Amino acid sequence: MLDHHDDQATRLPEAVASMVRHVQVDQDPPPAWTVAPRTIADTGLDVSLLLGLLLKAAYLHRSVSLTILMDTLRLPASVVNEIAALGVRERLLEVAHRGASDIDVRFRLTDAGYARAAETIARCSYTGAAPVTLQAYVDAIALHSIHHTSVTQANVASAFQDLVVPGTLLEAIGMALNTARALMIYGPPGSGKTYLAQRLGALLPGAIPVPHAITVAGEIIQVLDPLVHTPLAAGEASAMPRALDRRWVVCHRPVVLTGGELTLSMLDLRYDNASGFYQAPPHMKANNGIYIVDDLGRQMVGVDQLLNRWIVPLDRGIDMFTLHSGVRFSVPFDVWPVFSTNLEPSQLSDDAFLRRLGSKLYVGPLSVDDYREVCLRTAADLGLVCPEPAFDFLLESLHFSSDTPLLACIPRDLLRLVASHLRYHDDAPHVTEEGLCRAWQSYYGLRARPEVSSPVTEHRWPAGHRAAG
Repeated sequence: MLDHHDDQATRLPEAVASMVRHVQVDQDPPPAWTVAPRTIADTGLDVSLLLGLLLKAAYLHRSVSLTILMDTLRLPASVVNEIAALGVRERLLEVAHRGASDIDVRFRLTDAGYARAAETIARCSYTGAAPVTLQAYVDAIALHSIHHTSVTQANVASAFQDLVVPGTLLEAIGMALNTARALMIYGPPGSGKTYLAQRLGALLPGAIPVPHAITVAGEIIQVLDPLVHTPLAAGEASAMPRALDRRWVVCHRPVVLTGGELTLSMLDLRYDNASGFYQAPPHMKANNGIYIVDDLGRQMVGVDQLLNRWIVPLDRGIDMFTLHSGVRFSVPFDVWPVFSTNLEPSQLSDDAFLRRLGSKLYVGPLSVDDYREVCLRTAADLGLVCPEPAFDFLLESLHFSSDTPLLACIPRDLLRLVASHLRYHDDAPHVTEEGLCRAWQSYYGLRARPEVSSPVTEHRWPAGHRAAG
């Protein structure tokens, strides 16, 4: 999968994509993470890489036990002992203590070993779990491809049972996930697009193995990210076997979100000159899960440039990366891409990209009934009592008089202000017309109470836009 020649690189994506689509779940031999390696050969790694990792771990302690080395490298005793034996033969390590049990062993760096470890750390400071091979990573992604997932109407209803979402929108979401093609969610700011996109992760069934790191051409790329990957809790139900190879962690399918801060450089491998190893880009960390690009159109990079970056991955199911050494390699692009934007799809002016989107879902203002339900649930969450007359006042005298759309974000934002004022004055937790009016003025920065006869036209919904549904 490594490549130094452009003519070969153009052929690689199709081969990788084909492998991802057609790999069988009942592979033989069994998946790598379900079998603990017993020898250096079983790890698939170069012995010099493993020896370097062991020396760096020992460098932090000068004298280190076999147990600590096993926990640091996430390798069993038999493999660590084999690596350490090589270090002893090369006079980089020596046995400082050997107890009655095989596990009671302590190693110490020699002067030559200390110098070698310092030199290795200067080149690459990565000290942790031994990586897995690129091929093992590709096989794992293929085996748990997002294309193997599917949901039913009952799954969708269960995942969104605590949210107020129009039934037609839920239907569209379920069908979009079953295609595993890119999804665009668009609509006005505050309609709940981002929150809805993040909740899509609850629909993804099953768990996936995630390696701490992978190695490509002797370089280390860190993949596991505690901010992205959530390991299965002890006793949590899963049809997937636990990872016996501790270089892998069994996690829930990831949901990765990037917003206005996204740049083109963030979508490439990030090499840190100081540390000497790479961090995987966000969409690579999202493999087998969902990758959300929020606020599309607010990034510093142009929309056309950003969307063009996704055309090849969306078409071929792979992405190409280049190491600083010039080595090129491909990784499956096995995510459900979700783009959230305040723009109309026609404003993106990129027909080539829009053709590659499986679905485009509009999330707009709520219906009156749905808005009432959101208000009542929010009031209950905040410990407030919201009588019907107070809601009618919010609807008629505030929303309708100012032509303000019934957006999903407004009830929580307003009622938080109401609750804060009530706590400050130690008043009873009742929503009143006066409290709503005060919160409205604070929320929108108005100087005076909006009257039915005097609409606040500054907040008027754009003419001709779709009505609440």
